[in-house]
Amino acid sequence: MQLPVFVVDAFSREAFRGNPAAVCLLEAVGAGCPRGPPRPPGRVSAFSTLRDLDEEMLQKIAREMNHSETAFIRKLQPTDSFTQSSRFGLRWFTPATEVPLCGHATLASSAVLFHKIKNVNQTVTFETLSGELKARQAADGIIMDLPLYPTHPKDVKEVQDLIKVALGNVQVQDIHYSPDTKKLLVRINDSYGRSFLESLEVNTRTLTEVENSGKVRGLILTLKGEGSGKPHGYDFYSRYFAPWVGLAEDPVTGSAHAVLSGYWSQQLGKKEMRAFQCSRRGGELKVSLRDGGRLDITGQAALVLEGTLSI
Repeated sequence: MQLPVFVVDAFSREAFRGNPAAVCLLEAVGAGCPRGPPRPPGRVSAFSTLRDLDEEMLQKIAREMNHSETAFIRKLQPTDSFTQSSRFGLRWFTPATEVPLCGHATLASSAVLFHKIKNVNQTVTFETLSGELKARQAADGIIMDLPLYPTHPKDVKEVQDLIKVALGNVQVQDIHYSPDTKKLLVRINDSYGRSFLESLEVNTRTLTEVENSGKVRGLILTLKGEGSGKPHGYDFYSRYFAPWVGLAEDPVTGSAHAVLSGYWSQQLGKKEMRAFQCSRRGGELKVSLRDGGRLDITGQAALVLEGTLSI
């Protein structure tokens, strides 16, 4: 069986920046789907076969693709079309495990549907482990409708070993925790600048040994920005580390901004913000808090590879 597969650099206007994600359409090429020849009588339909791909196989594919995330888009009904339908199933796998939410792979999946497959709808809806997520086309990119996750202040004594291992003697200004996502948000002192955060060497190798309770699954480092009102200015900066799910550092992370946005909205008194994730590849996001605990994240995406995957 051969499956269409793409690699998309999310949260970037150009190739080789942002965060790469593999996107796999669960539509077999040449196995009874509209693009292939008719199947002989009695053969199991490609739709049924693809729906029955188990987690082990999806995990193997994600491990083979070896990106921080591999997204799998599937049709919900046999009569659905990747070009005409507006609702799909969506799952995300790191090389090590399935995750409940991935923003950049959702952006990549939407870009494949809108820009490559030429889906006719202005908005598509994904059924995911995090509920329904919507993505819509806009003049300045693709807007994703994601959950907004609240954070609560965290006692430094509870995580001081983790912070010491990760940051050494870097001064910390604030610590918050997101119980919904198990992400720990660490705000470094405002006296540091963007260049310091970009060049900071974080020891991720022993984080899983220091924190093995299962309470922390991701570490967000964040820093106040200059303000988006200034030329090339941003409201806040961040980096994201998740060795607990097999990612030493994730280049640009939509799910982390679903945590960061609520925190910085309270700190800055703003609902519309521009953010930059300071990984080596780097990525830009525009975030907008909405009523009802939802968040719009706008980003660009660049398609860099397309082909077929044989399984």
